[in-house]
Amino acid sequence: MIQTDPNLTPAALAPSLDRFFSLAKTKIAAIDREYDERKGSPVFTVGGKYTTRGWTEWTEGFRYGIAILHFDATGDEESLASGRTKTVKKMATHVSHIGVHDHGFNNLSTYGNLRRLMLEGRLPENEWERNFYELAIKTSGAVQAARWTTRQGGGFIHSFNGPHSLFVDTIRSVRILMKAHQLGHVLMAEGDKAVSLLERAIQHIESTAIFSVFYGEGRDSYDERGRTAHEIIFNTKDGAYRCPNSQQGYTGFSTWTRGQAWAVLGFAEELELLETLSDDELAPFGGRAEIEAMMLKAATATADHFIANTPTCGIPYWDTGAPKLHLLGDCQNRPADPFNAHEPVDSSAAAIDAQGLLRLGTYLMRKGDETNGRRYFHAGLTVARTLFSEPYLSTDTTHHGLILHSIYHQPNGWDHKPEPGKAAHGESSMWGDYHAMELAVYLQRLIQNGPYLTFFA
Repeated sequence: MIQTDPNLTPAALAPSLDRFFSLAKTKIAAIDREYDERKGSPVFTVGGKYTTRGWTEWTEGFRYGIAILHFDATGDEESLASGRTKTVKKMATHVSHIGVHDHGFNNLSTYGNLRRLMLEGRLPENEWERNFYELAIKTSGAVQAARWTTRQGGGFIHSFNGPHSLFVDTIRSVRILMKAHQLGHVLMAEGDKAVSLLERAIQHIESTAIFSVFYGEGRDSYDERGRTAHEIIFNTKDGAYRCPNSQQGYTGFSTWTRGQAWAVLGFAEELELLETLSDDELAPFGGRAEIEAMMLKAATATADHFIANTPTCGIPYWDTGAPKLHLLGDCQNRPADPFNAHEPVDSSAAAIDAQGLLRLGTYLMRKGDETNGRRYFHAGLTVARTLFSEPYLSTDTTHHGLILHSIYHQPNGWDHKPEPGKAAHGESSMWGDYHAMELAVYLQRLIQNGPYLTFFA
């Protein structure tokens, strides 16, 4: 279980964040200089250098988003130029990509961050440039919403596996529909039928909350409150739920910790956005109270499970049911060991979870639940303190990564093992680095009393 320090404050992390931002400058420049873009999107490092891994093109926006967020934190114009120029040159295909469920990842990290910076006055106001960013977000939201499967009682954005497949990951990507709705957009379907992006977003969130998250209510033999399944399978003929499954986790009956992290952060952010919507907007879909209760139940369940099933330092192993985890002994009641011989940790899950816990805690404190709010908030700070320190902070300036000991696909054996006889370790991922940067900017703004960081500015 994570051991939290109730006296820990965001300000205590300021020196670590400054060091992180300084290292990031070197690594952004190194990737721009050394990475061969003809290979496709950089995904993870091998021997400290970013390389690609063909599966889906879901990480390119994270690369440019890191540079944009580095400018956000430091005012570094070279980072801004890198992120902004490459967004214009490289990201259009991600806006119109009909084959993936990752639109929110790619396009809010780039177009979304640039638009937010302009609205905050960090970039000069330019109506046509802002319209360009907003058109990208609107189009991306509609394209993502068109990737739709109707189930009994609702629907969901299906994964690249096909119309039968709901991924827990998409709970954070669905934000693009909500932002596009805020910008006044709809999906135009056959017969000029206007499809509400908000309705599809809420239905997808509900499907994830009902099927991807477990609540200890006797659903199956492995039903623990707050555990998640990576993939949920539906019968596409009648829309019926069939079973849990996993692509990157160990099984559909254990918790792949990065999938759970997407849920912790995704539900927390969407609860924040919910506050900005009017009662009239929400009334056709069950009303504010019903929607908020559904999202809050999922957010707190997943957050509690993560806290209870993660080592004391806040860095989880890649799956709570990993088959060799028992060989590590009582590994949940001591700091994680990224150099062990049996199962890898996943620092990228920690980077995602930390922000989710901080946001959920802030949300609950704002709602008057001081006790639970502070519990989640301090758990998030604990994870962040570990993440921005060695051995997780990548201090070697020749290593492309920002955060070490990230895992992509343990079952497929894709991750680099630098030492025989030990689990994969020592490498970084583009999503892990991006979410660490986003977490750092979030914390910096809390420390400096800056504008609260949201995707829906």
